[in-house]
Amino acid sequence: MIERAVEILRAGGIVAFPTETVYGLGADAANPDALRRLFAVKGRPRDHPVIVHAARAAQLDELGRDVPAVAHGLGEAFWPGPLTLVVARRGDRVAPEATGGRDTVGIRVPDHPVALALLEAFGGGIAAPSANRFGRVSPTTAAHVRADLGDNVDLVIDGGPSAVGVESTIVDVTASEPVVLRVGGVSELRLAAVVGAPLTRRTSGEIAAPGTLVAHYSPNARVELVDAAVLSSRADELRARGMAVGVLDAPSEVAEYARFLYARLRELDERGVDVILAVPPADNGDLGAAVADRLRRAAAAR
Repeated sequence: MIERAVEILRAGGIVAFPTETVYGLGADAANPDALRRLFAVKGRPRDHPVIVHAARAAQLDELGRDVPAVAHGLGEAFWPGPLTLVVARRGDRVAPEATGGRDTVGIRVPDHPVALALLEAFGGGIAAPSANRFGRVSPTTAAHVRADLGDNVDLVIDGGPSAVGVESTIVDVTASEPVVLRVGGVSELRLAAVVGAPLTRRTSGEIAAPGTLVAHYSPNARVELVDAAVLSSRADELRARGMAVGVLDAPSEVAEYARFLYARLRELDERGVDVILAVPPADNGDLGAAVADRLRRAAAAR
């Protein structure tokens, strides 16, 4: 399967593959034609950058240039893992089509044996946004990918359910101080422990990172955020209006919430509910920040 996937990528094809965060829709990061097809299949605006995946931390200097020491320190601490580092792009290794024409690129080393085997065998960078239609709920199983993209993908590699369940944290290290562009699988508390100071969060505004639109990660049903104290009464009120209601109650473990968030949103869509009531976890610098962020963006879609 890996050998076949490499052949497809080198021929300019598209391969969906598992990572610990969500499933990625991969194309050769150095091939402009493959990247244009990738964006077309996903329905992604061309100015919206994608992350380039690598097999080893050493490739940070192969895909990027003038990489600062703080980036190497963060990569050493969290790779393989759900952290993306934005650095200056090497034009001979990453085509501008992967970055929305920017001179920077987000790079990460995923923590999944299938993804790492694919990346090692391919040798270069694989540009890979989440393997779903743009703006919709991210896929955490191969079945989700097939349901969303069908025959538009040349190969789907099944590596089981994603273990983390939400996308990587994105940190821009191109300025004098690192900045969080997207909260995700590595908490800001853990980042601060490595950097030695809290990081500034800039997760809205110009599209400098994937998944940062005001409305994103959205199911077909309307998502409404509620406090746990009024969840039951709000559900009753909506049902009294004739609406089919689904509920996402926050479990005690935020890691469990993250792992099953997208799968649960998809299940509720399949049931045909009109409204999904979700109790977000606290945004306190840990993984709960990522879950709360995804839910806020899903709710903004309606």
